[in-house]
Amino acid sequence: MKLVSIPANPVPDNAVTGSVTTPDGVNLRFARWAPPPGRKGTVCVFPGRAEFIEKYFETVRDLQARGFAVAILDWRGQGLSDRGLSDRSKGHVKDFYEYGVDLDTFMDQVVLPDCPPPIYALGHSMGAAILLRAAHDGRRWFDRIVLSAPMIGLGSAGLMRVAGPLARLLRWFGRGSSYVPRGEAASAANTNFIGNVLTSDPVRFARNAAIVEFEPTLALRSPTVAWADAALRAMAKFADPSYPGAIRQPVLLVAAGKDDVVSTPAIERFASNLLAGSHLILAGARHEILQEQDQYRQQFWAAFDAFVPGTPLY
Repeated sequence: MKLVSIPANPVPDNAVTGSVTTPDGVNLRFARWAPPPGRKGTVCVFPGRAEFIEKYFETVRDLQARGFAVAILDWRGQGLSDRGLSDRSKGHVKDFYEYGVDLDTFMDQVVLPDCPPPIYALGHSMGAAILLRAAHDGRRWFDRIVLSAPMIGLGSAGLMRVAGPLARLLRWFGRGSSYVPRGEAASAANTNFIGNVLTSDPVRFARNAAIVEFEPTLALRSPTVAWADAALRAMAKFADPSYPGAIRQPVLLVAAGKDDVVSTPAIERFASNLLAGSHLILAGARHEILQEQDQYRQQFWAAFDAFVPGTPLY
């Protein structure tokens, strides 16, 4: 499995790439990097919806500079992993359980055999939601978990009340593989920087768009009705105040103060019910914290360094 390299986003040195196959027959692309000499510990990176490994090359270098090995995957249905529909542009799964199968496979076949412990997790948005589900269900791979703008709830409570029943109704009528109503068929790479809700950093925004322009097969458009229904059902469980109490690993949730994609108040409520967790809000940051301006990224990494053991002091 190749990694896409462009001048603005070269592949970090000494990458090991490949694919693994899930029990239900899905091929997942992965990449990993060994730790620097004399260091130990691995951070597993779990991207959000519509993201891909190449978007996190800068994050890989940030983690390598902190002395960690790094492992990352493309979830099913995105990046260069297998996609569930003949139309590759649709973001589609039938249930978030499928992402749990991806996570189990990645850990069992890539991380545990080949990556040095202790093992930590760094997840963004949808990837963060998948990690929370796994932790709640008793998966204990990670010593600590750091979550960037986790997809615990959407920005509008009113929209959530309407969207859930609508998605289930459309699925009942056999429309599960259709785009969500009013979903845009355009790739996120074609979105103008002005007015975007993901990042206030024009350079990183342009870099990420250039990756997809160079390799269009990485692109993903709007989610399907089935994906939306699965996501809404997952978030409905997060809203139960007892849900966070079942999570035993230490968790740090980092939210964006100007997030128009996921609900920052929902993140705060969830964090307040964790047994071993804390949260931080980055005032002014937009949803993609790791793709944001340096002033926000530096705050994120300062919180990461204070939370994850083994990070060297600067």
